[in-house]
Amino acid sequence: MIEFWLAAGLLLLVALAFLLIPVLRGRKAQAEEDRTALNVALYQERLAELQGQQAAGVLTAEQLQAGQAEAARELLADTEGASERVARLGKALPLIAALLVPFAGLGLYLHWGASQQLAELGDQRQPSIGEMTAKLERAVEADPKSAESWYFLGRIYMAQERAGDAAGAYERAAVLAGRPPELLGQWAQALYFAGNKQWSAQLQALTDEALKADPQEATSLGLLGIAAFEGERFAEAIGYWQRLVDQMPAQDPARASIQVGIERARENLQAAGQPVPEAVTKAMPVLKVRVELAPALQGKVQPGDSVFIFARAASGPPMPLAVKRMTVADLPVEVELSDSDAMMAQLKISSFPEVQLVARVSRAGNATAGEWIGRGQPIPSSTRERQQLIIDSADQAK
Repeated sequence: MIEFWLAAGLLLLVALAFLLIPVLRGRKAQAEEDRTALNVALYQERLAELQGQQAAGVLTAEQLQAGQAEAARELLADTEGASERVARLGKALPLIAALLVPFAGLGLYLHWGASQQLAELGDQRQPSIGEMTAKLERAVEADPKSAESWYFLGRIYMAQERAGDAAGAYERAAVLAGRPPELLGQWAQALYFAGNKQWSAQLQALTDEALKADPQEATSLGLLGIAAFEGERFAEAIGYWQRLVDQMPAQDPARASIQVGIERARENLQAAGQPVPEAVTKAMPVLKVRVELAPALQGKVQPGDSVFIFARAASGPPMPLAVKRMTVADLPVEVELSDSDAMMAQLKISSFPEVQLVARVSRAGNATAGEWIGRGQPIPSSTRERQQLIIDSADQAK
């Protein structure tokens, strides 16, 4: 029993630290980690794709339902990150929770009677989306003044394609929380999808208010970009999305989706003969690399052997994202790899936060297998520093 209380005390101290340290340090600026309106649009496209496959007989009804559930879970996956942002809605919540932790823990112990039974609580299955929705609906009925409950209810409604209900929940949360910019953006996003993606004066007013309070408010920037793109105002869409990308960490998984949107808008501008905004041109990744042949291999290659220099995703599909072909006679050589060197339109350097540079010597002219190879370490795709690559190892990809 003593061991149990010691362990419980340690866990309590850890819990209190997590709850109280952010309060004592004061309010910090936090990076926007939620899904943007662009991600929601991609989610909607995924659902439409699944429905089209089911209509064409490719998917069964059970497979369609499973695909829709998986897409919803992916959209809800970022709810954990959102909990940091929702902390802004109620500054007293961590203190209240900290005071309730010991009493709640004691109550649980007395109720369940033993530490073993307490452990069994963690083995219960995770609730379904429907069950989570019902719990949140009961929570707002019991406490209609809880901005946090209304906020999470809005999120789960969005995952269920109930944009109208989500808009109502976000409105209640925004009013209760004092109209913070992040909630105004979520409210506008829900209204946009509830209104069949038709822009309105209310949407403009909400996004204007959000960006006035926070010029970097992510959901509003993403939503304005979508509205501009669908209105064929591609330069304007690029401007909003570029502002969004500029503030996102390189490792943010949503960054790749937004880069795809920027690239599509850029291609549409070029197809229409219109200039691409200078900010986009400067932001496009260009990897500079100097490739050399190790001195020990000088006598083992021929001047006409092909040299393939390419970038591939550090974590992702194995196929190259950008490639240039040279010969051994060209070495040493400096080249630049960018989205313009992409092998596939949907796979570009800008679509991935980290890439790996590779150079391969192939006498047969085969880009996927050769005699000698050089590999670099993963680097950010946005890096501007020149990289050094030495071909010095036997190629095992044969």
